[in-house]
Amino acid sequence: MNSLSRRTFLAGSAAVVAGSLSSKLLAAEAPKFKLGMISYNVANSWDLPTILKVCKEVGIAAVEARTTHKHGIEIARTPAERADIKKQFADSGVAFWGCGSACEFHSADPAVVAKNIEETKQFVKLTADLGGKGVKVRPNGVPKGGDPARTFDQIGKALRECGKAAADAGIEICMEVHGAVTSVPKNSRTIMDACGHPAVGVTWNSNPGDVENGSIAESFELLKGFIKSVHINDLTNDAAGKYPYRDLFKRLKGIGYDRYTMCEYAKAFPNPTEGTEFMKGYKKLWNELANG
Repeated sequence: MNSLSRRTFLAGSAAVVAGSLSSKLLAAEAPKFKLGMISYNVANSWDLPTILKVCKEVGIAAVEARTTHKHGIEIARTPAERADIKKQFADSGVAFWGCGSACEFHSADPAVVAKNIEETKQFVKLTADLGGKGVKVRPNGVPKGGDPARTFDQIGKALRECGKAAADAGIEICMEVHGAVTSVPKNSRTIMDACGHPAVGVTWNSNPGDVENGSIAESFELLKGFIKSVHINDLTNDAAGKYPYRDLFKRLKGIGYDRYTMCEYAKAFPNPTEGTEFMKGYKKLWNELANG
């Protein structure tokens, strides 16, 4: 190879390598996860066609349907109604992620716990019928005067039973990191360890208590292996130093999270036009933080 050809070859090879590295860096920065939304609270007064219309206009990828809201995605729906709901999602191109139930398993009354387990199983059936992925449940604290360790174990065992039903239906149970005491990441991890079922994980809830010494590192490390869903709220908290969303998104990329980060902003928008404009701004900020 003569000198000129060799220089040309090396220059070309360097360009290829540089281009390859650049592509890998860009790929590493781009999130695999997408922005979704929960009907709680932004869309709690919108019917299903309105929710899907807004999602299509804004570019929201998926919906978690919180129970009791106007959309009407409830366990009382008939087979025909379920088929219609599933078709509406399919026609819209917006994914039905699953049901956001209020089922909880911390009560000191075994009958209440059993009732919530059975209701969860009904949400499992509904979610499977609609082509969804998961059912969100929650702990809501420790009963007054109750023993925390015993309560965590009780919740874990209840979740295991729900997980068996979910696995049989081909879906998952997502325990929201929620409630006084139970939302503490180390306590949520204790509940997950007590559960021990692969179809059960957590919904990372972006709680202020995740932050210790200015970082979510310790909390994330405790729960990262269990994250099946993510709730996010006021993204301006990142700039205000109240919650490090940019860091959360980087950590989600680091574990290869490829599902959804669900908007659970606290304010309701009864006017869908105002809600649409809000969600456009929310998505713009999400893009900046998730791609940063």
